[in-house]
Amino acid sequence: MTQELLLQDYFKQWVELYKRDAVRKVTYDKYQLTHRHIKRLAAELKLSDLTRLTYQQLLNDYAENHERQTVLDFHRHVRGAIIDAVEEQLIDRDPTRKAILKGTKHRKHKTKYLNQFELRALLNELTLNDGVTWDYFILLIAKTGLRFSEALGLTPNDFDFSRQNLNVSKTWDYKSVVGDFAPTKNMSSVRKIQLDWQTVIQFSQLAKNLPDDKPIFAGDKRIFNDTVNHFLERKCKQANISVISIHSLRHTHASLLLYANVSIASVARRLGHSNMTTTQSTYLHIIQELENQDNDKVMKHLAALV
Repeated sequence: MTQELLLQDYFKQWVELYKRDAVRKVTYDKYQLTHRHIKRLAAELKLSDLTRLTYQQLLNDYAENHERQTVLDFHRHVRGAIIDAVEEQLIDRDPTRKAILKGTKHRKHKTKYLNQFELRALLNELTLNDGVTWDYFILLIAKTGLRFSEALGLTPNDFDFSRQNLNVSKTWDYKSVVGDFAPTKNMSSVRKIQLDWQTVIQFSQLAKNLPDDKPIFAGDKRIFNDTVNHFLERKCKQANISVISIHSLRHTHASLLLYANVSIASVARRLGHSNMTTTQSTYLHIIQELENQDNDKVMKHLAALV
């Protein structure tokens, strides 16, 4: 019976046994997507027929339409299941050993963000009257750099207005049909974000008559990322600036802090990055630009010593 077991069936069983309810839903969904790719690329491949050659061919087929980083994620998923199959003696040896990861040429994704003047023009277009609106949502992300799901998961209880702090400890699972609170992306995402006094005043007034433990922005209806992006698009056009997405507001927040000479470590903590490497790689172009400015300052300082 083991001789007839298909790789796709074993992987599906493995995901159900080890990953369901053990990882976040978004991570579980990625494993499910990996299973669909295995089914598409190697529907008839038996577990017993796995060799270094057949596994490499599977990786190569997947790599034809995916960048190398995505291929690496696919490899990690499949390899995790195969290693367990080896330990269970379902196959004799590890066919993933020395696998070569290929992939399509990496496309440079330029981080799109607004400069200080464009952001000010956008914020001037917001209507901040009584009642919860997407205008407040845009303002909040621009001032804090929150992720979309983090901002949706905020309740009035998360604001400490006396200390000018915002406590981020959860998200909102807006991708499910029935939205609910969910964990943060990682442990580093649980953080306190300092708020400026203007934001404190605006949100203390907004939250005054709202339930303390209910999401401010996530109501009874299902929320889609596109809905808020379209709203932001209209605001950008009204302000006569480049159209950006909600996620680009997060990039805008980070870039303005970096240009203001806030340390990379502080920006990483504020964004909830797991390490500074993520921040450095995401905003490399800005960091290099600032380093060039620093070099000019160093040369001028040294020249003045003569």
